[in-house]
Amino acid sequence: MNDDFKMVATTMFGLESILAKELTNLGAKDVTEAVRSVSFKGDAGFMYKANIALRTAIRILKPIKVTKIYDEEDLYDSVKKIKWEKYLDVDGTFSIGAVSNSKNLTNHSHYIALKSKDAIADYFRDKFGKRPNVDLDYPDLKIHIHIQKDLLTISLDSSGDSLHKRGYRTATNIAPINEVLAAGMILLSGYTGEENFIDPMCGSGTILIEAAMIANNIPANINRKHFGFENWKDYDEDLYFTIQDSLLKKIRSSHYKIMGFDKAPSAVQKAKDNIENANLDEFIGVHHVNFFNSTKEVFGNTTILFNPPYGERLNIDTKEFYKKIGDTLKHNYPGSTAWFITSDIEALKHVGLRTSRRIDLKNGDLNCKYVKYELYEGTRKIKSRKETL
Repeated sequence: MNDDFKMVATTMFGLESILAKELTNLGAKDVTEAVRSVSFKGDAGFMYKANIALRTAIRILKPIKVTKIYDEEDLYDSVKKIKWEKYLDVDGTFSIGAVSNSKNLTNHSHYIALKSKDAIADYFRDKFGKRPNVDLDYPDLKIHIHIQKDLLTISLDSSGDSLHKRGYRTATNIAPINEVLAAGMILLSGYTGEENFIDPMCGSGTILIEAAMIANNIPANINRKHFGFENWKDYDEDLYFTIQDSLLKKIRSSHYKIMGFDKAPSAVQKAKDNIENANLDEFIGVHHVNFFNSTKEVFGNTTILFNPPYGERLNIDTKEFYKKIGDTLKHNYPGSTAWFITSDIEALKHVGLRTSRRIDLKNGDLNCKYVKYELYEGTRKIKSRKETL
């Protein structure tokens, strides 16, 4: 008997192909990319696995109804027709998230959520004489309403809190990078743990932690305390722990160096605290070092990946700052591959190095470029001549 069902994993703009690859490698079926999402098929065990293991997913949704609607009354009727007691007890709690892009209905997500909430409340009141309560913080069931033109999709949110909340970060600096974005950047770089890794402006250590988990094949959300599906009526605890154990058995040990620098002692301490929370202190070294005074002290191939300050984040002279980034990489880190993300496109012109790749990403609401620089031991011309001898 085939117990597979359709699911949708949401993600950040620019990470769709990476998420699709993750899902395929994990064993998903019928993987299909869309904008900020990837649909796939799997069974309940795979849903548990996806939540625990995926690095670039924000949430895993299980659609329970897809239908066409043309106005708010259609929305109300469609939501109310679902047999909600299959998913939620009358004494339980729920919350609703909504996204709407429709010509016929309002695109105000709060109104869509309110209309859907009324339909669920009325369903229970009509059938049982009482209704479940709304709990925005710790609901028993999280429901997602998505309207695209005239197509309504009603889904159960199996993740609960966003999957970027890994459970290890307790200390943060100014504008910390989202964990899903950090993992996506690392996977886009091609880093697998088979070479050295440096984050020269590490802040609270998020990129370092995500890199260490990738290098050692540690499931992204192994430190999470709770997933939404644990409250579901059909939750299979034995199956969940079987899936978790199978993922833990696939952890490996990387023997290459993972290092972080920051010029602020407070940032170094926060990074160390978060790394310890993630149980990764044996794999990561963090040092109080100003990147602009640093040099490459490790042998062999090295990936440098970082999230430098943008003009929006700190009050800096971006022209001078980005010129110093380029000078430091060029003179002090030969034989490395450097990647960094920025929303300051003008500042990139002052790096003074030629990019070998540019990828469009979003960091929150900011449109960003994720750029790659290949730092040769000599000039590219010298390297090419040597290779022909």
